[in-house]
Amino acid sequence: MWTHSVTYAFCIFLLVHWVIAARLVDFQVAQPLTLPQNARQCTVQILERTFAFSYGSPEVVQYTPPSDCGAVGSWAGISLNFTVTSNGTQYDRLGIFTLDNVEFWRTSTPEPTRGDGIIWTYLKDVTRYTPLFAKPGLFVLQLDNLIETGLDGEYATTLHATFYSSSDQHPPALHAVMIIPISTLANNSGDVASVPPPFSLNVTLPRNIATIYAEIIPSGNGNEEFWSMNVPNEFIDALPSGTTFGDGPFREVRLLLDGKVAGVVFPYLVVFTGGIAPTLWRPITAYATLDLPTYFIDLTPFVPTLADGKSHVVSLDVLSAESNHSINQNWYVTANLQVTLDKSSKPTTGQMTLYQVEPFASTSTTGRVHANGEVDFTVTASRNLRIESQIRTGSGLETNVVWSQSLSYSNTQIYAKNASVQTLVQSSSGTFLSTHNGSPALSDTFSFPAAVNFTYLDPTWTNWTTAIDHSYNRALKATPFTLGTTIQEHQVATAFFQLSSGGNFGNGTSDNEFSYVDTLGNTYRREVGAVNASITYDQESGSLAASHSTSFPHVDYKQLTFLTPRLPGRG
Repeated sequence: MWTHSVTYAFCIFLLVHWVIAARLVDFQVAQPLTLPQNARQCTVQILERTFAFSYGSPEVVQYTPPSDCGAVGSWAGISLNFTVTSNGTQYDRLGIFTLDNVEFWRTSTPEPTRGDGIIWTYLKDVTRYTPLFAKPGLFVLQLDNLIETGLDGEYATTLHATFYSSSDQHPPALHAVMIIPISTLANNSGDVASVPPPFSLNVTLPRNIATIYAEIIPSGNGNEEFWSMNVPNEFIDALPSGTTFGDGPFREVRLLLDGKVAGVVFPYLVVFTGGIAPTLWRPITAYATLDLPTYFIDLTPFVPTLADGKSHVVSLDVLSAESNHSINQNWYVTANLQVTLDKSSKPTTGQMTLYQVEPFASTSTTGRVHANGEVDFTVTASRNLRIESQIRTGSGLETNVVWSQSLSYSNTQIYAKNASVQTLVQSSSGTFLSTHNGSPALSDTFSFPAAVNFTYLDPTWTNWTTAIDHSYNRALKATPFTLGTTIQEHQVATAFFQLSSGGNFGNGTSDNEFSYVDTLGNTYRREVGAVNASITYDQESGSLAASHSTSFPHVDYKQLTFLTPRLPGRG
């Protein structure tokens, strides 16, 4: 079904919320869409699927671009609306969206509850993937869910895409000419590669490449879900069995071209809604839970080699600070290559003039086991790289490219009172910068501090209090054809949680401060808090702020249900 008004869709959304007012409305704090709301819009439903027992059974649909919203591919923007309801008992699940084998969105599901259940909606700007949406292709949503005794929650999903017609007032959006997947290329899954071991793919690129940018999507799963709370192997035996996992808390995601490191990522710690204590995340999820971060690397310095018409190996791996760089199972990783081409069909030439890159980050681990059994340690890491190239396209354009990264990391953990009191203080920060003839083409300055405390209240570790104070601060200009944004998000969440054969229970609070600014002058600020799943305050301001206040239905907290959460070492 097609519509030409987001106002209509929004009214329907409000009506649905009013009719099912008792449903818990979950959300992640994020900026509203910045796409032109006064442009002509066309909305199409891409998929609708209830994911019951869906392991190995993704939703696969044939996508066709709309033809009645201006010339195909000339749009001023594209957005997605993903709305999900669930009623019952179920764990949080990872969701992976791909189009023609390119992953463009990794999300996760809030854990539902019995009774009236939950609902959430997330709006995502996917304009930079216009080359994918401008042609027919295979669209996949992988959401592996499990139905069995004790787990009966199903996820009812709908996905709509809205295309914003271009005009003199709203010109066509800038974007890459082509997007190449670095994935498993499976048409019956979300295409993610599980590492370890490292994942590699052979790629042959057009000979008239002008620029090329890699976007990497990584996330820790399984025994790597709480990677920042893992312990160096030299201290793991000093802790009670099952406290956490080994291989240490540092993780570096590397992208290699023909075996040479081209760029790295020190990732943000995403805490899913089934992690640590479910009462922390209702109804406000941890930041990035519904839209996991992606990271950008300028591969343009490698164009003189990549334009030779031969096959080249692109590899992704994830390493630790251990002496053998080992990690647990597993991380899911994909990437895509966003390519622009020269107007000439002649091959691009040039040479790499500087390659200052070490194969591994510089790391150190210090700590001690005290006489009273207390364990404390600090892991640090740093990375500096610089790559320079002179490039000449077939049309004669000469570009001096300088790509550099400077990153630092620190993680201090203390395990006291036989590990019944656990504290973590982590900091990850850095600057990515690429200049083309002295002008910034890619820039990324980030700071991801986090502090976590666990205090177990009995020797059986069946009840505990926890506090999490974490931030996502990032000024990002991903490519020359994307909007520059600055996001500052700070969340403090606290909880008590009790495991009980008669039904788990607990309480939780969440306080959030979020701000957004972009290079078009858009601004948005939101302060929102919750106690025991009820919103206690919610204030918005800035040019993107809604003209009306958001209303949240009253939820009977006593009726909410909670599964046993995943904990470090107790997944």
